[in-house]
Amino acid sequence: MNSKRWFAILVAVVLLVASIGFRFVSSLATTNFAEMFAFQDNKFEEEVIEEGVGEKIAVLELNGIIQDTAPTPLVNTTSYNHKRFLEMLNEAGEDTSVDGIILHVNTPGGGVVESAEIHDKIVEIQEEYEKPIYVSMGNTAASGGYYISAPANKVVAHPATLTGSIGVIMEGYDLSELADKWGIDFNTIKSGKYKDIMSFSREMTGEEREILQTMVDDMYADFVDVIVEGREMSESKVRELGDGRVYTGSQAKENGLVDELGSLDDTIAYMTEDYDFSDVEVVKYNYSASLDEFFGMSVQSMFTNEAEFLGIMDMVRESNAPRAMYLYSN
Repeated sequence: MNSKRWFAILVAVVLLVASIGFRFVSSLATTNFAEMFAFQDNKFEEEVIEEGVGEKIAVLELNGIIQDTAPTPLVNTTSYNHKRFLEMLNEAGEDTSVDGIILHVNTPGGGVVESAEIHDKIVEIQEEYEKPIYVSMGNTAASGGYYISAPANKVVAHPATLTGSIGVIMEGYDLSELADKWGIDFNTIKSGKYKDIMSFSREMTGEEREILQTMVDDMYADFVDVIVEGREMSESKVRELGDGRVYTGSQAKENGLVDELGSLDDTIAYMTEDYDFSDVEVVKYNYSASLDEFFGMSVQSMFTNEAEFLGIMDMVRESNAPRAMYLYSN
């Protein structure tokens, strides 16, 4: 390679580095560092949505699929963050200035384990701190969204909310016929006959289906128990309602799955009246981005296409790992 080509390559590298540096400096220049480092004093910012000097109600937003797939610092997103939400819930429980908690739920559900962790944390706060926890359902509060709502002291849904979807689902793909058509071979080395259960490279056997059905039935029984205990309903009634279908908020009210119909504002009013609160202050918890998350957002803004590609690859990898879900999907 002659000297001119080496020189051209060197110039291209310098321009690329300069471009990345310029974008990074621009991100720094437009950042409010006072807000960015606020997390050191208070992990969660309190946004006042209703001023008052009496009792205090904390509103926590739960949006998106409930799953423990927190974004990495390099590929930061604004999707549901399971660890963060549990910390937020715990913070509201421990804060002695908070007299009541409202969860504003808008989710089709999610993982079995993650839903159970939120449910258990709600029960723990109710028992340990004796604080009322109400649920205000948004557009959707189905499956895992209903699972976490069951222990609430009061559940409020909009008439058009989609809720219910009581049940467990486990899905996988069988691409064996497609692979045969295109001449694709799968080489699988496994330690036991069930190690590749639900593999998309072959058809599932009847024995494997029976194993998985037993697992799903066990998790469904847990879902039923949670509603029986939380809603004080008979098991037969819960199983009758819990056939996987969704209900509107109005239908859920008629069936006893929710207590009242209304909005978030109505839910605040219900708690205020039920517990004789006066001159209530209502705050919404917002997360204060940490330093690694800030740099993650900066890097993501510089490498948008690469971040999207990595996100797609994560989704592909997760889809190859079948899991049971409390999830409503239409």
